[in-house]
Amino acid sequence: MTNFDKLVVYFEKFPGVGVRQAKRFAFHVLTMKQEQVTELADLISSLSNSVTECASCHRFFSNSQASICSICNDVNRDSHKLLVVASDNDIQAIERSGVYSGLYFVLGGTVPLLSKETEQKLRGGALKATVLERSQSADLEVILGFAVNPDGENTARYIESLLADFTLSEKIKISHLGRGLSTGSELEYADAETIKSALRNRM
Repeated sequence: MTNFDKLVVYFEKFPGVGVRQAKRFAFHVLTMKQEQVTELADLISSLSNSVTECASCHRFFSNSQASICSICNDVNRDSHKLLVVASDNDIQAIERSGVYSGLYFVLGGTVPLLSKETEQKLRGGALKATVLERSQSADLEVILGFAVNPDGENTARYIESLLADFTLSEKIKISHLGRGLSTGSELEYADAETIKSALRNRM
């Protein structure tokens, strides 16, 4: 396999990228100036040293000197609410809406309807530990913020099952985003007003 073919294979592994688009990306790299290629390679190789995964919510943030991100460190955030999302992109979309003031937990993906393998890659154990810890001192609302599509709904069921023992306690409540989100929509692409409606009308 040539280096070009290997590059195409890597691009294919990116979310939402198919074979055709992966080849377009690879051909585009060939048209770039050498200094641009070098800069791109340097950015990729140095990324892990300049970005940290938050020890609390598991989102990535640019600060190698701290283990907790600015959202989790903010004393003004509502610690009684924990919004579980699939990826960092979802947090950015929700923060743009300006309506949510609670904390987050990044699950690390979704559970496809026809496969259970993804569950092994998700942070289910860490989520259970976080919910248990936060519910010790106060009531906690766990908000499931997944896409309104089959995979998103299957992931919500997975979380409900994961936290089934905890929800027997009156201290923990599970809610879902309201139907401000249209069926089949991805959370990260929703506009601010749609997210506001979904958060305000959660069930």
